[in-house]
Order: sequence, then structure tokens, then C-alpha cells
Amino acid sequence: MIRSRQCIRAALWLAAKAPRQDPWVSGLCAARCLRTSPTCSSDALPTPPLDGAPKQYSPKIQRLVNEIAGLTLLEVSDLNELLKKTLNIQDIGLLPTGAMAGPVAPATQAAEEEVAPMKEKSLFTVKLTELKAADKVKLIKEVKNCVQGLNLVQAKKLVESLPQEIRANVSKEEAEKMKAALEAAGGTVVLE
Repeated sequence: MIRSRQCIRAALWLAAKAPRQDPWVSGLCAARCLRTSPTCSSDALPTPPLDGAPKQYSPKIQRLVNEIAGLTLLEVSDLNELLKKTLNIQDIGLLPTGAMAGPVAPATQAAEEEVAPMKEKSLFTVKLTELKAADKVKLIKEVKNCVQGLNLVQAKKLVESLPQEIRANVSKEEAEKMKAALEAAGGTVVLE
């Protein structure tokens, strides 16, 4: 009751402050203020869910999730492409591990080449150069296993755009294991 009196007072105050051009305008402002103001303080903001409580989603969101979950891999790829076009999202190229580093200056490369013959190389880059067309599916699955955080669609794009760097700065043992696994799956691998 007290809250509604405050709302009425606020509406009347707004009506009094409105320009005196049209009496309907001031009445409209007062009615709009009454319609949009909460009747009690608990109506103003819903209480946030507790940390342990599960979040409730609208039926529309749940329906969308169920429809997307039922799509095939090719349909998901098409959906991804259409969303990127619709929302004008730039397609970021596939960045394997270690590809974030910028290009090295030529002087630095020359200095490294002079030092390299003196000591044995301890870190290698695994580079996939070719594939056998018959073993493409096996190779895609193996690339997905070798590169952490890569899904099947990304692995497929990586295999289809050869030559590609699979992993950089790996130990000799790990590089040899990757090379053997990728070659067994039908790829041609170079260690640099």
C-alpha cells in the first residue's frame, strides 16, 4: 500500500512537471509511469540464482539446443559457415600449437643456423606434407589426436590444406612418435 502511494505521487509529480501544451500528454506520462513501476519492492529485480543452483533456460533456448544437437557434422559445418556470414564474423585461420609466434628476423635465423651445427638439435617441428587419398579419414583422426583442442572439422581443414605444421617445439622422442603415427595413418611427415 505504501509503495503504491509512492508510485502515484511520482506519477503526479511527473505529470505536474510535463509541459503544459496538452493535458492528455501529462495524463499519458502519469499512466505510463504507473504501468512501468513495480507494485512492490520484490517485483523490481528477480533474485539471482545461488551458486550451486542450476540455471533455468527458456523453452526457446532449450529447443534450439536440442535441434543443434541433432545435426550431423556436415550440417554443423554449414550452420557455422552461415552464422559467420550472417553475423559478419571473420574466419580465423587454423593455428597449430606454436604458430602464435611472429616471424623471426633474418639476422636471428642466421645466428641460429651457425649455432645449430655445433650442438645436436633438441626441439623439432612436425610437418605434414602429403597424404594418401585412400587413408584420408584415418589421417584426419590421427591429426585430431596429435593436436590438442582440435575438433574433426578443424582437423579435416588442416589435412586438406597441406603442407601444414602439426606441432612445433617438441622433443625428439615425441616427434618420432608423432611421425610414426601419422605415417601409419597414411601421411608423409617431415621433422624440421
